Amino acid sequence: MRNKKVKRLVLAGVFLALGYALPFLTGQIKEIGNSLLPMHLPVMLCGIVCGWQYGFGVGLVLPITRSLMFGMPPMYPTAICMAPELATYGLVIGILYSLFKKKSVLGLYVSLVSSMACGRMVWGLARVICAGLGKSPFSFEIFITAGFLDAIPGIILQLILIPLIISVKDRILVDEKSKISIRQGRS
Repeated sequence: MRNKKVKRLVLAGVFLALGYALPFLTGQIKEIGNSLLPMHLPVMLCGIVCGWQYGFGVGLVLPITRSLMFGMPPMYPTAICMAPELATYGLVIGILYSLFKKKSVLGLYVSLVSSMACGRMVWGLARVICAGLGKSPFSFEIFITAGFLDAIPGIILQLILIPLIISVKDRILVDEKSKISIRQGRS
């Protein structure tokens, strides 16, 4: 039991590090980052691989600590609003994916799309709160544009990469288990 917790904690650290590093691939250019959503991928993967608790934690701290370390995303309102959004992604995808007894592609897509919808709603609510506090405008049109239309490339990337990465991970684990059982059979 303890080994599983340590393994999950280490993997969560790897996903956190990926969340710090992936935005550098977009050159820290806000518009490209807003389109490709590089911090979302590791949080969602963390929720699937490590569980909802770790996905939630990584999602919550990633934008805030990345803003403090690198100045991107800007703390207010971007990182402040991204923290509950990313935490929601990790939480929802981790919970939903764990409910599927048979880890299927359909179950993964249901979990993924549900987490995307919930995360965007939480982001919209956080932006409304920040807009009210800072007196900056945030309309339904801005929500649709920033939350969905501008994010289409990142959404497509998530819908392709996450199932691909998880299927490769599952194949590697199956291959490892079969190698172990073959070795044990020879002993």
